Amino acid sequence: MSAPARRSNGGRRPAPRRTLKKSFPKNGLALSLFGSHHSHLARIESALDVVIHARGNEVTIAGDTAAVDNAGDVLDGLYAKLEKGQDVDHADVDAMLRFSAAPGRDRREVDAGVSIRNRVVTARTPTQKDYLSAIDAAELVFGEGPAGTGKTYLAVAKAVERLVRGDVERIILSRPAVEAGEQLGFLPGDMREKVDPYLRPLYDALYDMMPAPQVVKRLESGEIEVAPLAFMRGRTLANAFVILDEAQNTTAVQMKMFLTRLGENSSMVITGDLSQVDLPRGIRSGLRDAIEALGDVDGIRFVRFSESDVVRHPLVGKIVRAYSKLEDIRGTGAKYEVDDHARDAKEK
Repeated sequence: MSAPARRSNGGRRPAPRRTLKKSFPKNGLALSLFGSHHSHLARIESALDVVIHARGNEVTIAGDTAAVDNAGDVLDGLYAKLEKGQDVDHADVDAMLRFSAAPGRDRREVDAGVSIRNRVVTARTPTQKDYLSAIDAAELVFGEGPAGTGKTYLAVAKAVERLVRGDVERIILSRPAVEAGEQLGFLPGDMREKVDPYLRPLYDALYDMMPAPQVVKRLESGEIEVAPLAFMRGRTLANAFVILDEAQNTTAVQMKMFLTRLGENSSMVITGDLSQVDLPRGIRSGLRDAIEALGDVDGIRFVRFSESDVVRHPLVGKIVRAYSKLEDIRGTGAKYEVDDHARDAKEK
């Protein structure tokens, strides 16, 4: 009689398993850590394929050794946030899970963020952390990638942080009003009423960072300016934090014009998504041109976001991935190198 067939695991040894027990000193914080009806623990279980049992302020984690260690680090990181007086929600759990899964990353890096008075806006993915670090290190930063990755939101947070701290005198937020070809005369209302619909996402980010009365006051005083790209021509933007959003919809001429507005003691962040270019057929995106032309210029940083950095509703990430697959099949989509190592390897 032949020996019974064994289930194949690809010739690999089974992953070692272990059990880890952890306790958290403060019962109140432990309850917040576990989440309502232990929802945070369930989220960690699902993501890491571990089993977590909680009793009082103690947990027991069982599963593959690496996954158990990751789960323990995630819980430690979340508990550290709670000890600092910060709240923990599902988005924070997901952020800590992303950091724990990134090779060579320390889960404590999730603390990297932006401080605005009594509020802290933290990085929720390793790429977001790199983006914030790039904005601190360079005067001109390009952030390119799909919708929902926090490119504009984090840039506005940095701008508000520097304005409140007194590092800059004003914030300038701009977008190309490409849907109307920057010819807005047919729309009703005065000029501000004509362009505001195209700039609404920038206003939304501002109101999320600051109390509404402060935003209104600073808009009236000129400390914060929100304007379409066409209004930037001929200006020198000094002592300012400048953001150009939806930059994929600029032409090459517009992009060059905007980049050359950078003045003394100013920082500039350019954000966009080359998979969502709305320019007329045959017109090349100014964002693509800038990335290709400025890739080797010292003092400029490029940060590329991917589908894994989407931090909106979980369905958004799935939608972005689905469209990316379709574009790959059709041979369309925005493919180019912005990473220094990839560019160097290509040149060699």
